[in-house]
Amino acid sequence: MTNQPEPDVTGVVEHLFRQEAGKMVATLTGIFGLHNLALAEDVVQEALLKALRQWSFGAIPENPAAWLMQVAKNQALDVLRRHARLSKKKEEIAATMQQHPAFGAPASAAAADEIKDDQLRMIFACCHPALAQESQVALTLKTLCGLSVGEIARAFLVGEETIAKRLTRARQRLKQSGAPFEIPETNEVSARLATVQEVLYLVFNEGYNASHGPDLIRRDLSEEAIRLARLLAQHSITKTPATCALLALFLLQAARFPARTSTEGEILLLEEQDRTSWDQQLIAEGMAYLERAASGEKLSSFHLQAGIAACHCASATYAATDWAQILSLYDDLVRLNNSPVIALNRAVALAKVKGAEAALAAVVKVKNGGALEGYYLFHAVLGELRLQLGDHAGAEENYRRALTMTDLPAEKSFLLKKLRTCTARAKNRGTG
Repeated sequence: MTNQPEPDVTGVVEHLFRQEAGKMVATLTGIFGLHNLALAEDVVQEALLKALRQWSFGAIPENPAAWLMQVAKNQALDVLRRHARLSKKKEEIAATMQQHPAFGAPASAAAADEIKDDQLRMIFACCHPALAQESQVALTLKTLCGLSVGEIARAFLVGEETIAKRLTRARQRLKQSGAPFEIPETNEVSARLATVQEVLYLVFNEGYNASHGPDLIRRDLSEEAIRLARLLAQHSITKTPATCALLALFLLQAARFPARTSTEGEILLLEEQDRTSWDQQLIAEGMAYLERAASGEKLSSFHLQAGIAACHCASATYAATDWAQILSLYDDLVRLNNSPVIALNRAVALAKVKGAEAALAAVVKVKNGGALEGYYLFHAVLGELRLQLGDHAGAEENYRRALTMTDLPAEKSFLLKKLRTCTARAKNRGTG
């Protein structure tokens, strides 16, 4: 044991729990059965609480992750003794736990692969077609990402009671369905895999641009999405071109995390970012996965989005950005998925190629549908285009509307800076 006089116990436990909770829940669910998912989560939660109690005295183990695994194992064995419904299988379950590599130091690649497979099974369990998508996302965040009910509620702007009910219903539905804890056969995996990919995409996006909370970026969510996507990309059944494209998108976007905000936490636009701080290792890995994604015949939205991200990452400077290629990719993306948000993003690229007036006309068309009226970025983009066209009063009105639609400090600060720019330019024009 390593004695530390003032250890940040809470920070250590939270970090480890993020990293290990999903592995432990997946492993215990594989042993106890999917119908005992809630029980597995309780065991892991108890291990966390025990760590908080014991480590608060300053004695953090040399290998905290292994300690948590061992405590979870002991808690599970206690459960076997207490629960009558498990008593008939007590010896069988105990023997399985003793042999499982998660509860020891994995000595081989095969043992490590078994732990990974447990997590893949858990991903497919969370994304079972019997569950509504909102329940799939909540269950993934809870069981695989180690988020609390409160964190999930804050991320999606709903009450904790709503999330708790979703999780309860999801567990009950899985229990009633008798779903096996397994990766589907090759001929069944396609439909389920598309759902898994979509859930991971939603998880990454919530980390990339948080919908709530003090920070613009929630790295813990994005890193979990990357970790789980890597598992998919490394498995013989799930490493499809779309999976590789999804992982490429995650890696290329995450590579820019260090440059997306200032030291004060303010938003930095692409032209303001220090490209030397972009993570070149992640970019190289992302480009490699994008190349693997090209092996298939079907083009997914992940391919196109990763291609757009690759264009940005390949540009040495902002001025060198190939906006014509980016616009072409957005044109293809709109044809594949004509969502209002994608149409709005396309308008930004259109402004770079054909000017702010053409882009403004395109945004107005999106506005006619009314789907983005409550979206702060819609009004922020309108404000930027009007600012470029010299319509300072119109731009100011749009930025003020956008301000009412976000609670994130970084976004509010960004919009206030834009409002000051509107005022300054209007003043300069009036005195010019």
